[in-house]
Amino acid sequence: MRNLILFSFLIFGALGFSQTTIKGKVVDQDDQPVPSANVVIVGKAEGTVADFDGNFVLTTSETPPFKLKITSIGYADAMVDVTTNNQNVTVKLEETTSLLDEVVISASRTPERVFESPVTVERFGLKEIQNTASADFYGGLENLKGVDVNTNSLTFKSINTRGFATFANTRFMQLVDGMDNSTPALNFPIGNLVGMIETDVLSVELLPGASSALYGANAFNGVLFMRSKNPFDHQGISTFIKRGITSQEAAGDNTYTDFGIRAAHKFSDNFAAKVNFGYLKGTDWAATSEVDKIDPTRTRTSTNYDGINVYGDEVSTNIRAASGIGAIPDVVVSRTGYNERDLTDYNAESVKADWGLYYRPILDNNLEISYVGKVGTGSTIYQGTNRYNIDNFFQEQHKLEVRNDNFFVRGYVVADKAGDSYDMVFTGININRAWKSDEQWFEEYIATYAGIEFSGNPQGLSEQQKHDTARGVADTGRFLPGSAGYNAAFNRSINDPDLTTGSKFQDASKYYHADANYNFEHLIDVVDIQVGGSYRKYNLNSSGTIYTDYDAPIQYSEYGIYTQVQKEFDLNEQAKLKLTGSARYDKSEFFDGFISPRLSAGVTLNRNHNVRASVQTGFRNPTTQDLFIGLDAGRAILVGSAPSNLDRYSRTYDVNNPSQPDQLTQTGGAAYSNSYSAQSVEKYKITKNAADLVVSNPDIVTPEQVTSVEVGYRGKIDKLVVDFSAYYNSYKDFISQGVVDAPLYGVVGDGGLSIDAIDFDDVTRYSAYTNSDADVNSYGASIGLTAKVLGDFDLSGSYTFTKQDFDQAANPDFQTNFNTPEHKFKASFGNTEVFKNFGFNVAYRYSDDYYWEATFGSGVVPEFHTVDAQINYKIPSIKTSLKAGATNLLGEEYFTAFGTGYIGSMYYVGITINNL
Repeated sequence: MRNLILFSFLIFGALGFSQTTIKGKVVDQDDQPVPSANVVIVGKAEGTVADFDGNFVLTTSETPPFKLKITSIGYADAMVDVTTNNQNVTVKLEETTSLLDEVVISASRTPERVFESPVTVERFGLKEIQNTASADFYGGLENLKGVDVNTNSLTFKSINTRGFATFANTRFMQLVDGMDNSTPALNFPIGNLVGMIETDVLSVELLPGASSALYGANAFNGVLFMRSKNPFDHQGISTFIKRGITSQEAAGDNTYTDFGIRAAHKFSDNFAAKVNFGYLKGTDWAATSEVDKIDPTRTRTSTNYDGINVYGDEVSTNIRAASGIGAIPDVVVSRTGYNERDLTDYNAESVKADWGLYYRPILDNNLEISYVGKVGTGSTIYQGTNRYNIDNFFQEQHKLEVRNDNFFVRGYVVADKAGDSYDMVFTGININRAWKSDEQWFEEYIATYAGIEFSGNPQGLSEQQKHDTARGVADTGRFLPGSAGYNAAFNRSINDPDLTTGSKFQDASKYYHADANYNFEHLIDVVDIQVGGSYRKYNLNSSGTIYTDYDAPIQYSEYGIYTQVQKEFDLNEQAKLKLTGSARYDKSEFFDGFISPRLSAGVTLNRNHNVRASVQTGFRNPTTQDLFIGLDAGRAILVGSAPSNLDRYSRTYDVNNPSQPDQLTQTGGAAYSNSYSAQSVEKYKITKNAADLVVSNPDIVTPEQVTSVEVGYRGKIDKLVVDFSAYYNSYKDFISQGVVDAPLYGVVGDGGLSIDAIDFDDVTRYSAYTNSDADVNSYGASIGLTAKVLGDFDLSGSYTFTKQDFDQAANPDFQTNFNTPEHKFKASFGNTEVFKNFGFNVAYRYSDDYYWEATFGSGVVPEFHTVDAQINYKIPSIKTSLKAGATNLLGEEYFTAFGTGYIGSMYYVGITINNL
């Protein structure tokens, strides 16, 4: 009996621990391997991923019979019956004739076919990433329909959709695995400087337009979603390296290196981990324009010259007002500035790493607990109010998340440090001041001019020659770039955070964020319901160099809750209607709460035709800078309009009017309570007619709102895939900056003292954050066409029309910063398999000319055409692919924003190993 019991235990134990092994290979219709295909047991959260050669091995405790589901982006799903242990299978996936079956998550926070998405969405998957004609995946996003990519630097590109953007793009959100990667100090994304490694990118989705109903305040103008590979599904070591040169007329030919490595391992069915590292180094696009910001007819010999990429010449004064001598001409004179190329080394560098620990506590259940950490540092050029050399900038993120198919709860922190960053404009200003004070320089200038004038001008000098002589005397002994005095003054400036003497950019801000979402789809059959919410707390800590946090960090918070209801109705055997409604309530501690609803309807006529319409709303809370900045940017002082901020910024000024005290103190509140519009002051200086002065006194800033109406069509007509959308946006309380002049004495509109202040140049120029009561609207349309031609070649093209509806003549002091070309055209042509293992891709982009508006400067961006191209060759036996490519192959240099360097060409070769 004892032996029988022991034998029974052995038998049942063996059965209890028996395993089923399935081996197989996934291929396409041409019998070529399909790498990274997902192989999942139907009805179970258990599976594996095919390797580079399409091979897979799946070991499971499930006993046959059961089914396997095999999926891969760009292919139709396949099912395989498993009937015995040790079964070998070959799975053939049929490539879909269109992109309509690709799955997106962003549009509704739930997986759905892009074909059935209730709003416009663009997708950039593994195939597109691997075959992009751009130098990296992030640059490849500029080939998407309707997308604008403004190049600030080699390592900093700003993505935007549907207009209204500067490099400080606070209307656009960028999420990496659910984490907002906006910098706490700047409150907007800085491209991929501290972002993702190319070999770890699973997919990229872009949701243009107002998305606040699901994603909150910063999703005002669109959201970019980047998802990484989970180590449970994508294991192994993969790496790439690209080497080449950048070529620009101003900077010459310089080496370029981009390297990345990913390592991921599934240690058991419960635990997996991954780590990524990336390094990029090159030379930035040099900005060398000497065109005057205000008046292109001015040259460096003009008295009041302010070159675009010349810094130090922002300091100016009216020499008659400064001298009090009537014989001195009533003109403004600026100090002599330094070229940007003498104030930076144009080093472009990015070093980043991230790691993740993933735990699945319950077998046969997709509940997952994860911790992800990300760090990055780098050097780049940022153009905001001024031009900044961002050097050794550091950002880190840490996230804890619990999720399964039905819910997620996550919390994360984002923190940054400015490193050795500095303001190049103030570097030029304070090198000048380290050599000779502004007062002494202007005194010498005025004295020399007056000496010529009062001596009767025996040499018969022209007016221009008199000013040239005065400048030459005042500039005698000036620090020249490269001299010992210049180098010492430069180093002192970039290490001094006091903008009266230095230019160091100092910050250690952070924010804490938590959000959650629950999908009741598995519990409720009638409708699909989701609920969620988020909370964010800011901690601004610039030590008074950016914000008015002189004594202590500034803290404030905001939160939001939302819900979405979705329902499908069968209209007949081949048509169905999907209705989606969502709404979000958001509240900042400074403003009243706001509700953002969204309604959409999509009609599927059959599997290949879908018509959609939506009404979306969005709102945008004023940013950290709109509220708490207190920064002297040279030409104007930026003062945020949070009530507690208005009088926190104060400064004491020397007074020119002899009838007033020698010095007076003014707070930033004067910009909002005692100011004229700067444009009217400039007009008064010419006409001397007080009636030309316009009282400004802008209101303090409040949240901005938008209502967007959109219609669209997605479908397949024979072999042609069509995606069309059109929209109209109407804005309310549009946030912008108004430039105003606040007199040091008198009350605006008094007709007396305040006018005297202007006459004696006793005014302070501010850039005030406020809302416009003007009607601001925009509209546009995009169409994309994709088809297979000449057998198996991919041909696609898109056209985008974007137009601002705003009466600038009626609102001359208001800048909307629309900054978008009216017409854009993009096209690509390629084949991943021209012959065995060899492919290519060519991408063309055209941009119409447009007018760029920003606080740094405004001007025309000329139209441009550019071509990127690449060829690639795969070596399956060693899991390797080779790539050679070029961006801006035509070599016609261009720029996408006023004040930046011209974009040259890049030529590179690369190798990628085991990118599963």
